[in-house]
Amino acid sequence: MTHPQDLKAIISQGLLSFPVTDFDRNGDFDPRGYAQRLEWLAPYGASALFAAGGTGEFFSLAPQEYSEVIRTAVQSCAGKVPILAGAGGTTRTAIAYAQEAQRQGAQGVLLLPHYLTEAPQQGIANHVEQVCKAVDIGVIVYNRAQSRLGADTLAALAGRCPNLVGFKDGVGDIEAMVRIRRKLGDRFAYLGGLPTAEVYASAYKALGVPVYSSAVFNFVPRTAMTFYRAVAADDSATVNRLLDDFFLPYLEIRNRVPGYAVSIVKAGARLVGHDAGPVRAPLTDLTPDETDRLAALIGKLGPQ
Repeated sequence: MTHPQDLKAIISQGLLSFPVTDFDRNGDFDPRGYAQRLEWLAPYGASALFAAGGTGEFFSLAPQEYSEVIRTAVQSCAGKVPILAGAGGTTRTAIAYAQEAQRQGAQGVLLLPHYLTEAPQQGIANHVEQVCKAVDIGVIVYNRAQSRLGADTLAALAGRCPNLVGFKDGVGDIEAMVRIRRKLGDRFAYLGGLPTAEVYASAYKALGVPVYSSAVFNFVPRTAMTFYRAVAADDSATVNRLLDDFFLPYLEIRNRVPGYAVSIVKAGARLVGHDAGPVRAPLTDLTPDETDRLAALIGKLGPQ
C-alpha cells in the first residue's frame, strides 16, 4: 500500500490525467480496450492516472463495473504509473467505493462531490471525514459543484484526517483559493481541476498550484505534456501558441453542450485511433460537424 504522504509527494509534481472508460458497441465496459488504453498512455509521463474519475464517467458506472475498472487499471499500470480511484455520491456510497478502491489496490482516492442536495460546511466536512476514516490510503478532496469547502473547514479536517493529503479545485474562485493556499500552506498537495485545466494553468501556477489534471492527455498526450512543461518553464511563447491554435478553439466546441467536457474527449480518442466507445446517458456524443471541427484541430498538432 502507498503511504498517504508518499501519495502526496507523487501528486505534488508533474501532470495528472483521467483516462476515459471504454465501452463496447453494446455500451458495456470493455476491460480489454481499457487495458490497452492505459498501456498506451502510461509511457507518456503522467505522474498519476485517475481511474473512474469524472472524465471516466464514474457517475454512470454500476458498482460491479467500478470494481472491474479499478482492478483493470491497477493491474495494467502496476510498476508504471500510480492509479487513483474516483469515489463519490452519498456518504455511505462514497465509503463503499473508497473501500473497494483500496481493496483493488488503488494508491489513493479522489473524493468527488456528494449527491445533488446542498449542504452546510459542517455537513460536507462530516462527509469527507467519514470517507477518510474508512480507508488507509490517501484521499484528495475535489472542490466542485455543491461540494465546496472553505479554508477554515479544510484546516479543521486536516487536523482530524491525516490521510487527507490533497485538495483539487474545480470552482475557480481565486479569493477562496488564495485563502486556502495561505492558511493550509504545505499541508496539502494542490491540484488545478477546472475543466480543460490548461486554460487556467499559468494563473494557478502563480497562485502556488502548479499541478493540474489534463483531459486532452487522453488523445493528444504529447501535446498535453508539451504544454505542461511550457507552463512549468514559463515558456509563454509555447503556452500562447497552443492556447491560440488548439485549446481556445477546442473550448468553443466543448462549451456548446452541457456534458461535452467528457464527450469531446471520447471523440478525440476515437479520432486518434483509440476508440473508447460512446458516452452513456445522460451525456450525448458530439455531432458529425463538431467531430470534423475537432479532427481539424487535432490534425494541426502533428503526430502524437
